[in-house]
Amino acid sequence: MATSAIQFVFFVLGGVLQFIFICIMINAILSWLVAFDVINVYNRFANSLLRFLDAVTRPVLRPFQRIIPPLGGVDISPVLAILVLMGVKDILLPGIERALIGATLV
Repeated sequence: MATSAIQFVFFVLGGVLQFIFICIMINAILSWLVAFDVINVYNRFANSLLRFLDAVTRPVLRPFQRIIPPLGGVDISPVLAILVLMGVKDILLPGIERALIGATLV
């Protein structure tokens, strides 16, 4: 029973990390489209979507933006954030999950 609960918790954590990854990707693409005037920020839907994505991604990106300033006006913090998120999701979480499941079986 405890093994299933641990697996479920790590499944949900992986899903949350994947959701944040997707939001960062969409936010980066939309920011380029706004910069090139492809998307009008005065459009109600576009504005709502941009504000939602900013609210989701800002807490994740802010620490990286403090460390890495924009290079030539280009913010590369999403690239580093995505690398860290994928590393946590693909390497760190499975290792912790295996350790916890191993500890419950003993």
